[in-house]
Amino acid sequence: MPLPKISEARELSDEQLTQEIVSVKKQLFQLRLQKATRQMEKPHQFKHFRHRLAQLLTVEAERKKVAASQPADQEE
Repeated sequence: MPLPKISEARELSDEQLTQEIVSVKKQLFQLRLQKATRQMEKPHQFKHFRHRLAQLLTVEAERKKVAASQPADQEE
């Protein structure tokens, strides 16, 4: 399973991006729980989910920065 591409994250809408962030955080929690109970089968998934979360948070921060830099009168 290759690492996800950031271009995929950039194609998501704002709502989808937020949902995906929550989903990945839940998956990471589940992985930590599996690790603690020694039920983990695929430890490489940590890397994939952390990578995906970083991409999603980066895209979210980029969008917030662009939105903050635009004057208020252009938004309407």
